[in-house]
Amino acid sequence: MIEIQSLTVGPFQSNCYVVVCTQTQKALIVDAGDEAARILSAVERMGVDVIAVLNTHAHLDHVAGLPDVVESLKVPVWMHADEMPIYDAVEQQAAMFGLVPPGRVEIDRFVEVGEQIKVGNLTGEILLTPGHSPGSVCLGFWRETPPRLIAGDVLFMGSIGRTDLPGGDYDTIIDTLRQQFVPMPPDTIVYPGHGPHTTIEAEKRANPFLAPLVRER
Repeated sequence: MIEIQSLTVGPFQSNCYVVVCTQTQKALIVDAGDEAARILSAVERMGVDVIAVLNTHAHLDHVAGLPDVVESLKVPVWMHADEMPIYDAVEQQAAMFGLVPPGRVEIDRFVEVGEQIKVGNLTGEILLTPGHSPGSVCLGFWRETPPRLIAGDVLFMGSIGRTDLPGGDYDTIIDTLRQQFVPMPPDTIVYPGHGPHTTIEAEKRANPFLAPLVRER
Protein backbone atom coordinates (compact mmCIF):
# COMPACT_ATOMS: atom_id res chain seq x y z
CA MET A 1 0.00 0.00 0.00
CA ILE A 2 1.25 3.49 -0.86
CA GLU A 3 1.52 6.50 1.44
CA ILE A 4 2.69 9.90 0.21
CA GLN A 5 3.73 12.51 2.76
CA SER A 6 4.14 16.10 1.57
CA LEU A 7 6.34 18.82 3.04
CA THR A 8 6.24 22.37 1.67
CA VAL A 9 9.74 23.80 2.01
CA GLY A 10 11.86 26.85 1.34
CA PRO A 11 11.22 30.39 0.11
CA PHE A 12 9.62 29.13 -3.11
CA GLN A 13 7.20 26.85 -1.21
CA SER A 14 8.12 23.77 -3.21
CA ASN A 15 6.75 20.35 -2.34
CA CYS A 16 9.03 17.58 -1.16
CA TYR A 17 7.42 14.14 -1.13
CA VAL A 18 8.21 11.01 0.85
CA VAL A 19 6.73 8.02 -0.96
CA VAL A 20 6.35 5.04 1.38
CA CYS A 21 5.54 1.37 0.88
CA THR A 22 3.58 0.73 4.05
CA GLN A 23 4.16 -3.04 3.81
CA THR A 24 7.96 -2.75 3.93
CA GLN A 25 8.54 0.80 5.24
CA LYS A 26 10.88 1.44 2.31
CA ALA A 27 10.68 5.04 1.08
CA LEU A 28 11.77 7.36 -1.71
CA ILE A 29 12.31 11.09 -1.24
CA VAL A 30 11.29 13.15 -4.27
CA ASP A 31 12.69 16.70 -4.58
CA ALA A 32 14.63 17.56 -1.43
CA GLY A 33 14.10 21.22 -2.24
CA ASP A 34 15.13 22.93 1.02
CA GLU A 35 14.87 22.74 4.80
CA ALA A 36 16.79 19.48 5.01
CA ALA A 37 16.35 19.33 8.79
CA ARG A 38 12.56 19.20 8.38
CA ILE A 39 12.82 16.48 5.75
CA LEU A 40 15.13 14.41 7.92
CA SER A 41 12.92 14.92 10.96
CA ALA A 42 9.88 13.75 9.00
CA VAL A 43 11.71 10.65 7.78
CA GLU A 44 12.83 9.81 11.31
CA ARG A 45 9.34 10.35 12.70
CA MET A 46 7.86 8.08 10.04
CA GLY A 47 10.38 5.35 10.80
CA VAL A 48 11.07 4.59 7.15
CA ASP A 49 14.14 3.31 5.32
CA VAL A 50 14.94 5.74 2.49
CA ILE A 51 16.43 4.07 -0.59
CA ALA A 52 17.23 7.17 -2.69
CA VAL A 53 16.37 10.77 -3.58
CA LEU A 54 14.82 11.40 -6.99
CA ASN A 55 15.05 14.86 -8.56
CA THR A 56 12.10 15.53 -10.84
CA HIS A 57 14.25 18.37 -12.18
CA ALA A 58 17.18 20.49 -11.06
CA HIS A 59 15.84 23.97 -10.44
CA LEU A 60 17.20 25.50 -7.25
CA ASP A 61 13.95 25.14 -5.31
CA HIS A 62 13.93 21.38 -5.87
CA VAL A 63 17.58 20.53 -5.09
CA ALA A 64 18.79 22.99 -2.42
CA GLY A 65 18.24 20.51 0.42
CA LEU A 66 20.16 17.68 -1.24
CA PRO A 67 23.58 18.04 0.43
CA ASP A 68 22.41 17.70 4.03
CA VAL A 69 19.80 15.03 3.23
CA VAL A 70 22.29 12.91 1.31
CA GLU A 71 25.04 13.38 3.89
CA SER A 72 22.74 12.30 6.70
CA LEU A 73 20.99 9.37 5.01
CA LYS A 74 23.88 8.17 2.83
CA VAL A 75 21.56 7.48 -0.10
CA PRO A 76 22.06 7.86 -3.87
CA VAL A 77 20.58 10.66 -5.98
CA TRP A 78 18.74 9.91 -9.22
CA MET A 79 17.92 12.29 -12.08
CA HIS A 80 17.48 12.27 -15.86
CA ALA A 81 20.65 12.96 -17.85
CA ASP A 82 18.99 15.74 -19.89
CA GLU A 83 18.72 17.77 -16.69
CA MET A 84 22.48 18.01 -16.06
CA PRO A 85 22.92 21.42 -17.76
CA ILE A 86 20.31 22.84 -15.36
CA TYR A 87 21.97 21.19 -12.36
CA ASP A 88 25.39 22.45 -13.45
CA ALA A 89 23.98 26.01 -13.42
CA VAL A 90 22.56 25.89 -9.88
CA GLU A 91 24.94 28.64 -8.71
CA GLN A 92 23.71 30.96 -11.45
CA GLN A 93 20.13 30.11 -10.52
CA ALA A 94 20.80 31.16 -6.94
CA ALA A 95 22.41 34.40 -8.12
CA MET A 96 19.29 35.23 -10.17
CA PHE A 97 17.29 35.36 -6.94
CA GLY A 98 19.99 36.82 -4.70
CA LEU A 99 20.32 33.59 -2.74
CA VAL A 100 23.34 31.75 -1.40
CA PRO A 101 24.05 28.84 -3.74
CA PRO A 102 23.57 25.39 -2.22
CA GLY A 103 26.29 22.80 -2.16
CA ARG A 104 26.34 20.16 -4.87
CA VAL A 105 26.21 16.41 -4.62
CA GLU A 106 27.03 13.82 -7.25
CA ILE A 107 24.21 12.40 -9.31
CA ASP A 108 24.67 8.69 -8.75
CA ARG A 109 22.47 7.38 -11.53
CA PHE A 110 20.54 8.66 -14.52
CA VAL A 111 17.01 7.32 -14.78
CA GLU A 112 15.62 6.21 -18.12
CA VAL A 113 12.25 6.68 -19.81
CA GLY A 114 9.95 3.85 -18.85
CA GLU A 115 12.22 2.65 -16.06
CA GLN A 116 10.45 0.83 -13.24
CA ILE A 117 11.43 2.21 -9.83
CA LYS A 118 10.93 -0.25 -6.97
CA VAL A 119 10.12 1.19 -3.54
CA GLY A 120 9.54 -1.87 -1.41
CA ASN A 121 6.52 -3.52 -3.02
CA LEU A 122 5.58 -0.37 -4.95
CA THR A 123 6.46 0.14 -8.60
CA GLY A 124 6.76 3.59 -10.12
CA GLU A 125 7.34 4.38 -13.81
CA ILE A 126 9.65 7.16 -14.98
CA LEU A 127 8.11 9.50 -17.57
CA LEU A 128 10.24 12.08 -19.38
CA THR A 129 8.10 15.23 -19.39
CA PRO A 130 10.13 18.16 -20.78
CA GLY A 131 9.02 21.74 -21.20
CA HIS A 132 9.50 23.29 -17.78
CA SER A 133 13.07 22.05 -18.09
CA PRO A 134 14.68 19.68 -20.59
CA GLY A 135 15.02 16.65 -18.32
CA SER A 136 11.94 16.97 -16.15
CA VAL A 137 10.53 13.62 -15.12
CA CYS A 138 7.34 12.46 -13.45
CA LEU A 139 6.89 9.26 -11.45
CA GLY A 140 3.67 7.33 -12.01
CA PHE A 141 2.38 4.65 -9.66
CA TRP A 142 -0.13 3.11 -12.06
CA ARG A 143 -0.80 -0.10 -10.13
CA GLU A 144 -2.22 1.76 -7.15
CA THR A 145 -5.93 2.46 -6.68
CA PRO A 146 -6.37 5.24 -7.55
CA PRO A 147 -3.16 5.78 -9.55
CA ARG A 148 -0.73 8.41 -8.27
CA LEU A 149 1.57 10.77 -10.20
CA ILE A 150 4.45 12.77 -8.72
CA ALA A 151 4.41 15.53 -11.33
CA GLY A 152 7.24 17.94 -10.50
CA ASP A 153 6.63 21.36 -12.04
CA VAL A 154 4.85 20.14 -15.17
CA LEU A 155 1.20 20.30 -14.08
CA PHE A 156 -0.30 22.24 -11.17
CA MET A 157 -3.84 22.71 -9.96
CA GLY A 158 -5.18 25.14 -12.56
CA SER A 159 -1.84 25.86 -14.20
CA ILE A 160 1.45 24.49 -15.57
CA GLY A 161 5.13 25.04 -14.86
CA ARG A 162 6.90 28.19 -15.97
CA THR A 163 8.64 28.09 -19.34
CA ASP A 164 10.50 31.41 -19.11
CA LEU A 165 13.41 30.03 -17.09
CA PRO A 166 16.56 28.61 -18.74
CA GLY A 167 15.75 25.31 -20.40
CA GLY A 168 12.01 25.97 -20.55
CA ASP A 169 9.96 25.84 -23.72
CA TYR A 170 6.22 26.50 -23.97
CA ASP A 171 5.55 24.45 -27.11
CA THR A 172 7.39 21.50 -25.57
CA ILE A 173 5.41 21.52 -22.32
CA ILE A 174 2.14 21.74 -24.26
CA ASP A 175 3.20 18.75 -26.33
CA THR A 176 4.08 16.90 -23.10
CA LEU A 177 0.59 17.60 -21.79
CA ARG A 178 -0.98 16.49 -25.07
CA GLN A 179 1.02 13.29 -25.47
CA GLN A 180 1.33 12.12 -21.88
CA PHE A 181 -1.21 13.78 -19.60
CA VAL A 182 -4.35 13.74 -21.73
CA PRO A 183 -4.36 9.90 -21.96
CA MET A 184 -3.85 9.39 -18.21
CA PRO A 185 -6.62 7.75 -16.15
CA PRO A 186 -8.96 10.49 -14.94
CA ASP A 187 -8.87 9.35 -11.31
CA THR A 188 -5.07 9.76 -11.14
CA ILE A 189 -4.10 11.86 -8.12
CA VAL A 190 -1.49 14.44 -9.12
CA TYR A 191 1.11 15.59 -6.60
CA PRO A 192 2.67 18.74 -8.08
CA GLY A 193 5.91 20.52 -7.25
CA HIS A 194 4.00 23.50 -5.85
CA GLY A 195 0.51 23.88 -4.43
CA PRO A 196 -2.16 21.33 -3.49
CA HIS A 197 -2.70 17.95 -5.05
CA THR A 198 -5.36 17.55 -7.72
CA THR A 199 -6.65 14.93 -10.17
CA ILE A 200 -6.25 14.45 -13.89
CA GLU A 201 -10.04 14.59 -14.22
CA ALA A 202 -10.25 17.99 -12.52
CA GLU A 203 -7.43 19.40 -14.65
CA LYS A 204 -8.89 18.02 -17.90
CA ARG A 205 -12.10 19.81 -17.03
CA ALA A 206 -10.82 23.18 -15.77
CA ASN A 207 -7.12 23.68 -16.37
CA PRO A 208 -6.81 26.37 -19.08
CA PHE A 209 -3.76 24.64 -20.55
CA LEU A 210 -4.89 21.02 -20.41
CA ALA A 211 -8.63 21.30 -21.08
CA PRO A 212 -8.25 22.62 -24.67
CA LEU A 213 -6.01 19.66 -25.48
CA VAL A 214 -8.73 17.27 -24.33
CA ARG A 215 -11.18 18.93 -26.67
CA GLU A 216 -8.76 18.36 -29.60
CA ARG A 217 -9.26 14.59 -29.36
